[in-house]
Amino acid sequence: MSRWMFTLALDAPGAGGTTMSVGVGILGSGNIGTDLMFKIFRRPRLKLRMMAGIDPQSEGLARARSLGVPTSTRGIDAILEDPEIRVVFDATSAKAHLRHAPLLREAGKLAIDLTPASVGPPVVPVVNLDSYQRAENVSLATCGAQATVPMVHAISRVARVEYAEIVATIASKSAGPGTRQNIDEFTVATARALERVGGAARGKAIIVLNPAEPPILMTNTVYALVSDVDPAEVERSVQAMVERVQRYVPGYRLKVPPLVGEGPAGTGRVVTIMVEVEGAGDFLPRYAGNLDIMTSAAVQVAEDLAAGDRASVA
Repeated sequence: MSRWMFTLALDAPGAGGTTMSVGVGILGSGNIGTDLMFKIFRRPRLKLRMMAGIDPQSEGLARARSLGVPTSTRGIDAILEDPEIRVVFDATSAKAHLRHAPLLREAGKLAIDLTPASVGPPVVPVVNLDSYQRAENVSLATCGAQATVPMVHAISRVARVEYAEIVATIASKSAGPGTRQNIDEFTVATARALERVGGAARGKAIIVLNPAEPPILMTNTVYALVSDVDPAEVERSVQAMVERVQRYVPGYRLKVPPLVGEGPAGTGRVVTIMVEVEGAGDFLPRYAGNLDIMTSAAVQVAEDLAAGDRASVA
């Protein structure tokens, strides 16, 4: 079933009139699912109808119940049985999403995948909204992709990027069992997103789990090899992209302005960018910017789809 076949539900009119909203569900009651819940509460176009997990002792489910959100320990089965849930955030694992994806598609529900399963096309809200307007399953790829693809894309707007390499450094405390189990998927999915979405001819990704105390903020270093480029054009393009990402990830910022230097052995020029991501602190700690950028991007994708808003991507 096409994404366009789901029907918008009407919420009760507010002070400003009737608000159109889409029924959404969260699959997975861990830290990411819980943070999603708090972010959804602030989005008037999204109506949270259920959080579903499989652990009866889940703190996330208990917290959701305390806030009046319907919950279930029957996992995806409960999500599938609610016809008013049109968009599903899958915050489980890559292995689980491979099983969930066809079930959600058959039920006519749009899947927003926060795992590295890469079933649907990789999406980054500020870069390729048009490519997922008609998708049945969209992949947020990885936190590294959400943080660095906008920078690679910003460079590719003013120069051909022959090669892009990124190093995502995150606090070890912010890397849960799912992240640690999916390290290989992370590197592959991020590299492919650098190419397919960012515009690099070739991409490579590296992740570092830093055990420092106190925990560090997520820091991403981007290296882009280009044949030639005007440093002023790079800086303008990068700064404009940073400002657009900040609309849904306020803690996204440049650590230093873009640096343009000579490439190795006359191969061209290298653009170096460093980006820091501080979380919003909705539920996750502020140092967990790697998780916050995923949940922020996920709700932005859902709201873009609910609004049918193509104009926000230029």
